[in-house]
Amino acid sequence: MKPINREYLRSVLFGIENSLISTVGLIAGISVGVDNKRVVILGASVAIVIEAVAMGVGEYLSDDAVQELDKIKRHPENPLLSGLLMMVSGSLAGLIPLAPVIVLDYPGSLYFSVLFALIGLFILGYTKGKILRTSPWRGGLKILIVGGLATTLGLVVGLIFRV
Repeated sequence: MKPINREYLRSVLFGIENSLISTVGLIAGISVGVDNKRVVILGASVAIVIEAVAMGVGEYLSDDAVQELDKIKRHPENPLLSGLLMMVSGSLAGLIPLAPVIVLDYPGSLYFSVLFALIGLFILGYTKGKILRTSPWRGGLKILIVGGLATTLGLVVGLIFRV
């Protein structure tokens, strides 16, 4: 029997943990907020698909960045700091597409939410390229395209389960 690959095990455990926590939180929040089973199903379906895609994309893009960083020089890791950084950055990044929803009415809020998120993704990739001394434009476009595909998938799921 072959030994278990540590990275693959970590990815699977993180994916299960993150999905369970975020999905149950979303379902609880929507259930309390509205008394409509279809809305809860829609929200949970979109979240499950998009979070799974986002986690897979995030794992790929972060592994890609680590491989580039290994070519330069890798810093020692601190798991607590890494977790805090992921939590804070994820929370702050989530405010970017949420802000238009809070301020504007539908459908304008959706357009600006998607636009701001895509701009943020491009800036993230561009900045990553600058930090890692790779092509910033290639990095920006790579994350923009992958994030755009995930956004498109979310819209498709929403249309399929439209209330």
